[in-house]
Amino acid sequence: MAVPIAVLDCDLLLYGRGHRTLDRFKLEDVTDEYLVSTYGFPRQFIYYLVDLLGASLSRPTQRSRAISPETQILAALGFYTSGSFQTRMGDAIGISQASMSRCVANVTEALVERASQFIHFPEDEAAVQRLKDDFYGLAGMPGVLGVVDCTHVAIKAPNAEDLSYVNRKGLHSLNCLMVCDARGVLLSAETHWPGSLPDCTVLQQAALTRRFETQLQKDGWLLGDSSFLLQTWLMTPLHIPETPAEYRYNMAHSATHNVIERTFRTIRSRFRCLDGSKGTLQYSPEKSSHIILACCVLHNISLEHGLDVWSSPATGHVEQPEEEYEQMESMDSEACRIRQELLLTHFS
Repeated sequence: MAVPIAVLDCDLLLYGRGHRTLDRFKLEDVTDEYLVSTYGFPRQFIYYLVDLLGASLSRPTQRSRAISPETQILAALGFYTSGSFQTRMGDAIGISQASMSRCVANVTEALVERASQFIHFPEDEAAVQRLKDDFYGLAGMPGVLGVVDCTHVAIKAPNAEDLSYVNRKGLHSLNCLMVCDARGVLLSAETHWPGSLPDCTVLQQAALTRRFETQLQKDGWLLGDSSFLLQTWLMTPLHIPETPAEYRYNMAHSATHNVIERTFRTIRSRFRCLDGSKGTLQYSPEKSSHIILACCVLHNISLEHGLDVWSSPATGHVEQPEEEYEQMESMDSEACRIRQELLLTHFS
């Protein structure tokens, strides 16, 4: 006679029936303060994510006790905001470290699948004009469609032979190119570039450049720092300002461009898996890139829901050292003409 074999859940084996198991953890049983302190977000935001991602996280399984979308999302948020797979996080919802890892992978891919839904430039004319007006209100810089910059996120070494991810500081990293609006909402995020590539090279090869060159944005531009080349669609500061108008232009440029520096700092503050305080991301470059992009999606969703990260309490994040770069000089005469016209029209 055949003996039936029971399929046991690894978390049940690890923790036993007396543990606070998956089906016993309920969001309504804990306070908002607990959720924010443990997972980084309040109850209603987590409910929204369950509605948004639930279908993707409820895949068919042969396991008798599949992990619910709610629990998967809590596990992933716990990792994103703490940078840790330690058992304290798993204990809070009753799952093992191995299950935590699977949950993070599932939620990350579900968020990446929706990146274009939440990270994009406005399309209609009225929204574009609001974008420009918001930037103009910061420091009087006209025609700004976004501010662009790169930031490095440390990752583990892919292998001993691959040096393409070693940045100029000798660390393995991904160089992430991002654009944000005046509120810090991300309009573009390319998180996959190897750390050895200088910012200027990343921009030259980026989808962002192809977008602006093919769409010929004649009535607006991005703002970038001096690590980038001046383009007809990308205004950079003057290397050596001489006239009062040039100084005013540089001051307005710097005050406006500072928005993305604040955005980088606050994303790292909210998503501690990116700030290096718990070590590097222990994944392949591709998976690390997806985790960064998932955090970018969550950043935009949080702003959409009124969770202004700039007003959040400081969490003692690790400040990334400023990247060194050479001053880039443009040979594009049309770009120089446009910047000079901007100087004469708005800053003289």
